[in-house]
Amino acid sequence: MTADLSDVPEPLREAVTATLDAAGACDGHLSVELVGEQRIRELNRVHRGRDAPTDVLSFPVDGAGPTAGPRELGDVVICPGRTADLVEATVHGVLHLCGYDHETDDGEMLELQSGILGRIRAPGGD
Repeated sequence: MTADLSDVPEPLREAVTATLDAAGACDGHLSVELVGEQRIRELNRVHRGRDAPTDVLSFPVDGAGPTAGPRELGDVVICPGRTADLVEATVHGVLHLCGYDHETDDGEMLELQSGILGRIRAPGGD
């Protein structure tokens, strides 16, 4: 099975695919939604208790364990008005869906993120 990217804006699909490949999560469904500052602020307040807009939020659905049916990786919500780089925000959000957390690891997530971005942006990249 391969990842279902039908709910990912076309310009961000390469970033999603590269991130899933690097994280070893090649199957399932995820969505990426672009929203305004009011919506991201509301989501941040409701789900994280932070009453402020942010650049990207991730909402994982299935954990890393086995599932009875097709895997539902979750949703990434990005506010273009709060990020200078949509591709970086996409990679960051998808890594969170794959179980990475830069707030609790020893730099692994941000190192992986940097490597993915380097491969995407390399001349003739993935």
